[in-house]
Amino acid sequence: MSRPPAAPDAAQARSARTGDGAAHGRAKHRGGGTGDARFEQILENLRGRIRGIRFADGLPGSAEGEAARGDVLHQLEDFVLPRVRRPDTPLLIAVAGSTGAGKSTLVNSLVGEQVTTTGVRRPTTNSPVLACNPADVDWFSEASFLPTLPRVRQQGLAMPGKDGMLVLAASESMPEGVALLDTPDVDSAVAAHHEFAAKFLDAADLWVFVTTSRRYADARVWEFLQVARDRDTSLAVVLSRVPERGREQLLDHFSAMLEANGLGGATRFAIPETDQIAGGRFTANTADPIRSYLADVAGDLTRRDRVTRRTFIGVVDSFRTRVPELARQVEVQVEVKQRLAAMVRAAYGDAAEEVSDALEDGSLVRGNVLARWQDIAASGELVRTLRLRGKRKARAVEAAAPRIDALRGAVLDALESLVASAAERAAERVGEEWDRVPGGGVLAQAYQDEPPEAFSRRIREALSGWQDRVTEMLTADGATKRSVAKFVTFDKEAFTLILIVELLGYPAVEAGRRGTGPSPQRLLKGLFGAEALRSIGVAARDDLRGRIGTLLSGEKRRFTDALAAAGLPDEDDAVQLYQATYNLEIAR
Repeated sequence: MSRPPAAPDAAQARSARTGDGAAHGRAKHRGGGTGDARFEQILENLRGRIRGIRFADGLPGSAEGEAARGDVLHQLEDFVLPRVRRPDTPLLIAVAGSTGAGKSTLVNSLVGEQVTTTGVRRPTTNSPVLACNPADVDWFSEASFLPTLPRVRQQGLAMPGKDGMLVLAASESMPEGVALLDTPDVDSAVAAHHEFAAKFLDAADLWVFVTTSRRYADARVWEFLQVARDRDTSLAVVLSRVPERGREQLLDHFSAMLEANGLGGATRFAIPETDQIAGGRFTANTADPIRSYLADVAGDLTRRDRVTRRTFIGVVDSFRTRVPELARQVEVQVEVKQRLAAMVRAAYGDAAEEVSDALEDGSLVRGNVLARWQDIAASGELVRTLRLRGKRKARAVEAAAPRIDALRGAVLDALESLVASAAERAAERVGEEWDRVPGGGVLAQAYQDEPPEAFSRRIREALSGWQDRVTEMLTADGATKRSVAKFVTFDKEAFTLILIVELLGYPAVEAGRRGTGPSPQRLLKGLFGAEALRSIGVAARDDLRGRIGTLLSGEKRRFTDALAAAGLPDEDDAVQLYQATYNLEIAR
């Protein structure tokens, strides 16, 4: 950047920066104790907390949360922490503004040579150019400056085609310790360019914002300027293409808008509309006032320190509101997570209650099960499977086998239908309720449904296991009456079914109708004591509920797994962000 005669030369500026502890003094002012390891650690902890946060796409709070997260994280990584770690960070001046405002022309004019191209098709839209002294190129090439941004060193004049890449232009015309950045248009038709421009502005110590006499009232211009106001960023504004006719009224109106938006203290410059451009630069002395201003900022250590400190402190101060706002977006998603989880719990809780009620009210025994029971009970074949003495047991068991098998199948079908229908209704209910939450329908699609036959197989396996367990209880030592144990043997499977029919609510059916045949209770009492029968019944019911509960939990888990896979934040994430904000405020 060319300087007026009064400004110190590069050697003087370099000597001033490195001598008499001036750099150390600047560092202390920047960070409110930048040399304090505790302050740096608190910033690192804040960064770690923010980096660990994830938002679930499409759900409430995700877009706002990701924007807030990226905004704070980038400024921490690209601006705050590099200046805390390196007191001798070069002064970065970002030239930003409206399309066609002449930013590239101004950069070339301030540098004193053409380092970036100009024209209707501005390549800075694709590849921003950073001009600095050759001695500073390594700093801007390091990972400490915008570490995620690809960059390339300029070989000749920067040309289009390097979209998203920073071009480093070394120039002996630039003093050491100062860099000029030609940024993308803030009102570009491409949204990604807005984010690109904001990223560079977040990393700058001083903004030189350029807009035109025709576009200075555009909303996009004031969005960026209000960010500078809210963060107390050091700012100079340039109104370009100002016509001679009506000049004073135009400048007065622009100044009034700055005042009205809380930017009355910003340094202001104007570039006439009639100035000619040659070789990518203004031919007249148009840029001299701006060049002089920037040279004074760069060359006067006190003024430079005032500019950098103001921006640094303004950014750190802005975290008082920006980090809690991020925490609030975390809370929005936490609330959504809790709502979705509550819907799952309620649906499957109701399914469990539905199953429990059906096991008690006798509804399972009605229909086919009852018909099969009456068929086998009325025939007397169950009684004949008892053997006091003699050789007729085998024939009795063989005769009863078809009816026993039919009853067993009816019982299994009834239980399987009960569990499957309850699980299906719960899944449909969760899907419908999730679909009513914005973005929840997409999340519901992550629910990993399985073929009905797979769930049916698991139900059958669970129920078969339960039947085996009931048989074990019936045949355990001490289960039968002592008075008949020496004389009576019985068919295990048959009496397992008798007990199961009793457990599935037969008494409720018997109480509501006549002619249902011999009751399971009456048949069982002949073999088992009342206490033993009651104990077996309680244990068998509990075991059945437990197995069905496990089946429903497995179905429920597929929803909770989909919810967990969405990556929604936890309530503790918001708490930690509030705590990190408090720690940062204390450290300042």
